Amino acid sequence: MDNNTTLTSDLPPLPSYTLHPLPPLIPGIPDGYLAPLLLIVAYWAVSGFFHIIDTYDLFPQYRLHTPAEVLKRNHVSRWDVMRDVLVQQVIQAAVGLGLTLIDPEPTYGKEEYEIAVWAQRLRIAQRAIPTILATIGVDAPGLATRLSTSHATLSSAVAGGVYPSLLTPTIQHGQPALTPSFAPWELQAGHAIYYFAIPALQFTAAICIVDTWQYFLHRTMHLNKYLYNTFHSRHHRLYVPYAYGALYNHPVEGFLLDTLGAGIAYLLTGMTCRQSMWFFTMSTVKTVDDHCGYSFPWDPLQHLTGNNAGYHDVHHQSWGVKTNFSQPFFTFWDRVLGTMWVGGDVSGRYERSRIAAQLKVDRETRGNGISKVYEQDAATASSEARKAQAIAEPRVAGTGKAAHQALASRQQVLEDCCSGSGGASVIAEETAEEVKTQQRATPRRSLRKRAASSGLTPSGLGLKGFADRVAESMQGKSSGVLGVERGGR
Repeated sequence: MDNNTTLTSDLPPLPSYTLHPLPPLIPGIPDGYLAPLLLIVAYWAVSGFFHIIDTYDLFPQYRLHTPAEVLKRNHVSRWDVMRDVLVQQVIQAAVGLGLTLIDPEPTYGKEEYEIAVWAQRLRIAQRAIPTILATIGVDAPGLATRLSTSHATLSSAVAGGVYPSLLTPTIQHGQPALTPSFAPWELQAGHAIYYFAIPALQFTAAICIVDTWQYFLHRTMHLNKYLYNTFHSRHHRLYVPYAYGALYNHPVEGFLLDTLGAGIAYLLTGMTCRQSMWFFTMSTVKTVDDHCGYSFPWDPLQHLTGNNAGYHDVHHQSWGVKTNFSQPFFTFWDRVLGTMWVGGDVSGRYERSRIAAQLKVDRETRGNGISKVYEQDAATASSEARKAQAIAEPRVAGTGKAAHQALASRQQVLEDCCSGSGGASVIAEETAEEVKTQQRATPRRSLRKRAASSGLTPSGLGLKGFADRVAESMQGKSSGVLGVERGGR
């Protein structure tokens, strides 16, 4: 080094920079508008995928619950779920747009400067290496000398960040000077720190904040009866979760649990708007996946952590509702605070729920589902058929399935007036026969009371006379009953 040449500084200088407005990721849509829009699109895209699988029952072997359970165990309609989800997404979008008002305008042009800042910090950190080596009995200057010929860069780092070969001649204030430069590895490390390590730390911190916020608020809503009954119980109307029910909450709970917690994580970690797009879109996808109702072996989100669809589904069951509070990422707080489900294998419980739900569906299929056909026929039955029904079976409830079947049958016989095997005369005859049969099997007092209530009494009339009375009641005129004149039955 010349005697009249001075060292301007022992640290490389930082580059100058000029800031420019950051163009939007999608032309025409500001990033502040795109961020909340991505959450909505991701939510319904992933939910739609699972809904198609549900609708066509494409992977029944991986379902946590059967279609019968979805139908019978949930206490809210799909339309009500969709409505409340849309309300929450409106709230989320409004908060997201509000955050854009307090965020600084996104710019670019400072990236090289930030990389150099980290490279400079690495240069400063190297100054501690000789001291650290000395504490363990290593002669740093001697080691640096021995490494200088074979590993010049490592030698400079061991010497405390002294890089003689990286001094650049410059002119400062009209005088020759030497300006330090960054070693290539320092710039590469600064680049990795700026573009990868810092975002990774921000995302990790955001995960911890969201998990912590949601765990304690979620658990509080289960421990406090007012909060549970007023707000959180709405989400637990879904005993059998499905994908687009992930954000089915009371609006107040949705704001506190999801929107506010995410906003706090965003502000505390110093994320940029574009970083928030990645983080919160993936958080949304993870939340939907946790409620999808499937345990897919090829779904990476269900294997990255133990907090997956199967884990969270236990929390939605009546026997596990006060366990497994952690969501949406890790199960750390459940493990630490002892709220993880410890009841062992749940397959038996799930099987019993499947069987019970299927039995309900089967009963309705055999009962109410089929009786609708009879209800329609009974609703269009004529007054003659109704009168015959009232005479023959006054004790059968008029709205029951048995009554509908009998009434529909009598109406069909009444309408068959051309073949000789139906019509009003046959109805009158059959009704008289029914009453006669009941007369033999029923105590006289009960029979007289029943017949008197209908205005017709079989005693003293004989089968022929009673059949005529039935016909008169049905049609308002006397009618001979074929077969009665030929000796009765």
